[in-house]
Amino acid sequence: MREPAFWYRPRSFKSHVLRPLGALYGAITERRMLREGVDAGIPVICVGNYHVGGAGKTPTVLALTKLLRELGETPVVLSRGYGGRLTGPVMVDQMRHTAADVGDEPLMMARDVPVAVARDRLEGVVLAKSRGATVVLMDDGFQNPRIMKDASLIVIDSERGLGNGKVFPAGPLRAPLKAQLARTDALVLIGDGHSADDVASEIAARGMPVLRTRLRPDAASVERLSGRRVLAFAGIGDPERFFRTLRANNVDVVRTRAFADHHMFSQGEIADLLAEARDEQLMPVTTEKDRARMRGQDMPREILHFAVQIEFDDAPALRHLISDHLYKARERRFGRR
Repeated sequence: MREPAFWYRPRSFKSHVLRPLGALYGAITERRMLREGVDAGIPVICVGNYHVGGAGKTPTVLALTKLLRELGETPVVLSRGYGGRLTGPVMVDQMRHTAADVGDEPLMMARDVPVAVARDRLEGVVLAKSRGATVVLMDDGFQNPRIMKDASLIVIDSERGLGNGKVFPAGPLRAPLKAQLARTDALVLIGDGHSADDVASEIAARGMPVLRTRLRPDAASVERLSGRRVLAFAGIGDPERFFRTLRANNVDVVRTRAFADHHMFSQGEIADLLAEARDEQLMPVTTEKDRARMRGQDMPREILHFAVQIEFDDAPALRHLISDHLYKARERRFGRR
């Protein structure tokens, strides 16, 4: 899906016309969020968004994976497997599965952490526990009430914010903002922008932490592209963020091509991108997520990927937050016995 441009305009006739549909959709979602979820029996940490599209959930999940392991935990990621054909429950196998099977994000994350894909999240939790999980990391699913969450961390791109602040389809929000704020345990802001400052202030006023982060490129990726003129292409929630990241790291981005989020590249599209790059003597470069989606298509070696990871400004605050929620989650369950 390619996000409509009017979602990020302060005033739009299309948005105004769609407001009644947004109000209906929001009311249904808000009521659904009030349902009581099933207790997984182990701590569940959700990494979600208030809005549709991408904002940096995947690198946030991977950063939490690293932290949880440092705390002695055995995390397993639970994903719906958006874009994949398998309904699950199934553990992602990089040797056997492609993005068409399990989705691009689960396939990419499976290099670093066990990932369970399941349309029914409860079945996914059962599978994760059978694989020795002490903590389930939910990739998305903040608005889904199926599983009780012990902590919900919401990720927002500080450059884009929440657009016009209206509910889908009038805007990008998945539910009314007030209802979502009430269920937020921490806000993760990516980048140095100010488009999400109002939301950050509201979260802080509720006594919840606001954790600021930035995307740090992999040193090897920067070195590979040093001095190269590139054609950058991406099929993610915000391709422009990828292009900005490249330029911020002194990569000479000559041409850009943006595709819809989770776009499945055809052989013809790949051939066209390569031909354009060769004609202008450019190096084709894309994201890790896009590269994962191209697996199984005889991926040309000349297409490089640019790897990034999230770095928290206040790592001790994140460690304290997660440790505290794990302690409270276990205390709550122990107290029930």
